[in-house]
Amino acid sequence: MVTSTLLVVFLAALATALCTGLGALPLLAMRDVPKRWMALSTAAAGGLMLAASHALIAEGAGLDAATTMLGILAGLGGILLGQRLVADVPPIPALAAKGIDPAKALLIVGVMTVHSFAEGVGVGVSFGGTPELATFITTAIAVHNIPEGLAIALLLVPAGMSVGRAAAWGVFSSLPQPLMAVPAFLAVEAFRPFLPFGLGLAAGAMIWMVIAELLPDTFKEAEPRDVGIVVTLAFTAMLAFQLLVLKH
Repeated sequence: MVTSTLLVVFLAALATALCTGLGALPLLAMRDVPKRWMALSTAAAGGLMLAASHALIAEGAGLDAATTMLGILAGLGGILLGQRLVADVPPIPALAAKGIDPAKALLIVGVMTVHSFAEGVGVGVSFGGTPELATFITTAIAVHNIPEGLAIALLLVPAGMSVGRAAAWGVFSSLPQPLMAVPAFLAVEAFRPFLPFGLGLAAGAMIWMVIAELLPDTFKEAEPRDVGIVVTLAFTAMLAFQLLVLKH
């Protein structure tokens, strides 16, 4: 029974990770994208990431506000350290998409990957509760991962990467979910106190990424007014999605 349950937890978390790749599918219709539209796509990704950060902070604050705020600060420190570590990264074939800095792409995927650790813990912890809670949390994270995969694809596909490869990087960014779900399930009480910190950590890193890396690039090819409109619309759409689709 225990082995069966562990397998269920792992497969459920793996399914949430695979859902991230679905976010790239709408971009199959995109081919040669003008630079202005590429910039606005980046702005849309930024809006989605800001909304995801908002959701992480809200969830963490509901568990432990102080720990969540510490996590946000830790996320800021971690992303600054990560920026230094990848500053001189050599070209990576899988990330060497036309018009995008491989180091920046690596940093973006890295931020989304860190974010997935907290979600994996959330899945594992939920299976330590009622079956209804486990079903809801797993479904919510799986559905939530689709626009996150879209955010990654919006950054990589317009820059020249294939949709399939962008989808693969989206799935890669969510692999910590099945990796963390099983140990979190086995040690629910040990992992539960760290969940608010992990949620804040991911949110802090994503907020910095959007403000310091993504949005400044969009102003080179698009008017700030248009960028602001797209960011606000993307944020609102993601928030509405969270409130309407993922409402418990």
